[in-house]
Order: sequence, then C-alpha cells, then structure tokens
Amino acid sequence: MVTFGSRRPFLDGWPARLVRKAAAVLGLAALAGCGSTAAISAPPGVPHGVACGTVTIANNPWAGYAANTAVMAYLMKQKLGCKVVVKDLTETDSWTGIVDGSVDVILETWGHDDLKKKYIDDQKVAVELGLTGNKGIIGWYLPPWMVKKYPDITNWKNLNKYAHLFRTAKSGEKGQFLDGDPSFVTNDAALIKNLGLDFTVVYAGSEDKLIAAFRKAESDRTALIGYFYEPQWLLSEIKLVHIPLPLYKPGCDADPEKVACDYQPYDLDKIGRSAFVNSGNPAATLVRNFQWTNADQNAVARDMTEQKLSADAAAKRWVDAHASTWQKWLPAS
Repeated sequence: MVTFGSRRPFLDGWPARLVRKAAAVLGLAALAGCGSTAAISAPPGVPHGVACGTVTIANNPWAGYAANTAVMAYLMKQKLGCKVVVKDLTETDSWTGIVDGSVDVILETWGHDDLKKKYIDDQKVAVELGLTGNKGIIGWYLPPWMVKKYPDITNWKNLNKYAHLFRTAKSGEKGQFLDGDPSFVTNDAALIKNLGLDFTVVYAGSEDKLIAAFRKAESDRTALIGYFYEPQWLLSEIKLVHIPLPLYKPGCDADPEKVACDYQPYDLDKIGRSAFVNSGNPAATLVRNFQWTNADQNAVARDMTEQKLSADAAAKRWVDAHASTWQKWLPAS
C-alpha cells in the first residue's frame, strides 16, 4: 500500500515487534534448512477435519490487495469448499472487524505496530499469519520524462527550485503534491512542512485516479510529483522514478507531526482473528501458507484493472499457470 492506512511504527510496541519478526524469520529458516516445500499444517492442538463454512475477508482499497483477495477467495471456494464474503473496508476498519468478529482475515498489512501491540500482544484477539512475500516500498515519485529533462530534480533539496512547475488551480501559489485515497494515512503533509518545501498536498481521491494522473503526466509531459508505492502493476508499464528522502531509521517517524525521513520499507504480512484461526478452519492454514512475489501480485492486479477480468477470472488465470506455487499453500491432508 502507502503509508496505507496507518503504517507508522509504534515504538512502545517495539520489543514485541522484534520478537514477532525474529520468530517469523527463524520459522522460515527452519523450513529452508529442512529442504521442505510441503504446506504448513495446522498448529498442534488445533482441531482437524473442520469444515470451512463461511470466511470473511477484508478487502482494502488498492489493486494489489484486491489481487490477494481474488486468489485467496478463489482457492477457498474451489479447493476448500468455503463460502467467501468479501468486505470492502479501509485498513483501520479491517482491524475493527477483526475485533468485533465481522472479519476473519486481513491479507496485507503495512506496519500497524500500534494495532498489533493492542490487539495481538495485549488483547490477543488477533494473530499474525506470516509474511505475504511482498516487499512494500512507499515514497515520492516522478514521471520519467521529468527526470530526463531535469536530472537534478531527484534530489529533494532541489524541489523548491522546480516548485513553480507543479502549481495547479488546487495548489495555488505552492506546488501540488498529489496523494491518492484520503483513507491512506501518509506522512506527506508533515514531510513537506518539516523539510521546508514549497508544496501542498492535494488528493486525487483514489488509487485509480492517482494512476490516471501519473499516466497523463507521462503521456502529456506535464509536471507531477506524488505519493506512490510498490508492489503496483503500473510500474511495469511506466518506470516512475523514486525520490530518496532523508534516510529512514527506526523511530524517525514516531511523532507524525515531526517526521522528516523517508517511509519505512515493509515486509508485508497477514492477520487473522484468533477465534477463527484457533478453530482449525482450513482457510486459516491456506492464508498462513500463502506467499508470492510482487510480480505475481502485479500480474493479477493488472488483469483485474487493465484487462477488466472479474476477480474469479483473474484468479483462475493465475492459478491455472502456477499450480506448483499454490498447491503448497493448501492444508496438508
């Protein structure tokens, strides 16, 4: 995503986060050391032979997440016999759903260490279900034509020199910095202020509109600077250029009002409702085993957005071509 949702580190939960990440790394290392590619079975003590029933998946508002949802929902229905309910929710509302029982799984989280501390470590109503395999990078981007014409523009210290190029009716005398969906909680307004930049944040309104703006800027050779991220299928079409900001260090964005560093890179992960996971539902094991690449996600997302395939059709296309990948996600019989 994006700080997508609220993707800021929560330092009071730092020790628990390090323990969780270390455990995940050690678990993966153990599997690799054994040379095993078998699917992970349900945890010891969890009931076996449980029918899938109904599974509710939170679906957050960006194409990559929708790709995760499409493939997981398709496999749950086709391979596990589940009934799947997909709820379109913001990141914050997804966590609320985990707490009140209306959501069973979140398929892609970008940080949220404050919520993990509260709901996983303290209240124990949620559990981590491991990494998705996707690497998340959030930041400031430019269309390639601008970098070719103004090579020094990728140094953030030079942005004020070019601020006049980015003025729009919405930004007035300042340069426009384009953000996407207003539900994505970003650091951009604080970064602009704390780095002393002559810009102001304007919202495109959605991920689709943000993509359309970057496409138009490149095709029409108009000035645009904005928030973007990967994995995102557009980057396979237009090689947007990332502007490095002051180096991210743990804790540099702890105070949202004072942040003056780049976004944290993320190893994206999954969350499950504790009662759902502990019930032995085979869909929980499927989600726990689910890992793929940025390229996998982008392929499905592009089919859904550009090729206008339905979620099931896009998922089927990927599933048909990648049996050796998804078969390892299914619960061990």
